[in-house]
Amino acid sequence: MTKKVVLIPGEDAAPEAFHPTVELINQLQLDIDWLLPPVGEIGIRQQENPFPPEAKEAIDNSDATLFGSTNGTSGRALRYLRWGLRTYANVRPARWFPGCNSPLKNPEGIDLVIVRENMEDIYVGVEGDLEDLAAINFVSRLHRQPVSEMGRGKYAMKVITEACTQDVTRFACELALTRSEESGREPHVTSGTKHNISPVADGYFREVALETAKEYPDVKFDTLLADNMVHQIVVNPQIFDVILLPNLYGDLFSDAAGGAIGGLGLAPSGCYGKGYAYFESAHGSAPDIMGQNIINPTATIFSAAMMLEYLGYIDEGKQLVQAVEKVYADGKYLTPDQAGKASTTEFCEATSKYLC
Repeated sequence: MTKKVVLIPGEDAAPEAFHPTVELINQLQLDIDWLLPPVGEIGIRQQENPFPPEAKEAIDNSDATLFGSTNGTSGRALRYLRWGLRTYANVRPARWFPGCNSPLKNPEGIDLVIVRENMEDIYVGVEGDLEDLAAINFVSRLHRQPVSEMGRGKYAMKVITEACTQDVTRFACELALTRSEESGREPHVTSGTKHNISPVADGYFREVALETAKEYPDVKFDTLLADNMVHQIVVNPQIFDVILLPNLYGDLFSDAAGGAIGGLGLAPSGCYGKGYAYFESAHGSAPDIMGQNIINPTATIFSAAMMLEYLGYIDEGKQLVQAVEKVYADGKYLTPDQAGKASTTEFCEATSKYLC
């Protein structure tokens, strides 16, 4: 059956990695219809809604979206993909393979996946002036005074719900089981929270995650304090399989994991809901190198491979990943972030040859 995929190239340097990635997928000759709805700059230039109804309709009638990184111009489309379609599990793999320019002395064996809760935490976007809390009379547990009396300042609300925590914990455990089938390793999920400082909110995430994980007796499930976890990601990342994190920690720690293997140019991501998923590189739109044709397309290509797997093209997704790995093993066409001198175009052309 033909799959329909929405393409949103993103802004700045992102399209320079996005378009050749689509060409690589086309080389696999899959039964995919590409949909390119009007979002972002077109709408802004015309002083229209940058996320017009036809874009929403295209997404609603598609099987997945491939998204290039945005500087905010196409941000409304991204918000709809994330919160509108409730893609609650942000999956960010970090795997080292020969040729990656890791800053670590011994990066061999790093193969972890961060599963980040994608809906809530500090990202509910409820903030304001401290003085607004006077009527509520919130008292700081540590300062032992009303927070509205602490001085001029701001606050932000952190929200953890049972339903979202259960959903993302089940997703992490299912992913660990899938990875175990492929690798033969014991399925292992490690959750990270600051439950010592936030015993109510972070403590609740930990409590619900531990209880939910009991549904998966074959999965080893343990917890760490979040500060210890980020330390271990740097000094001993090989101990991790699947890492489960609330939204904010997941956002931060996945960048640390990307740095451990060689940078965000290697870091793909996919956001999964119960009926939809979209895929984008984790590195941002890279405005500082726009037009230079040196952006590393690996993260975008690997995100596309995750999409192919989601769409049922499992072997083709692996084929795409293996072609990139051969480029790294060869070492002749690596981009500057990987200590090479090749352009984005040269990297993608080399990948294309290995797909033949």
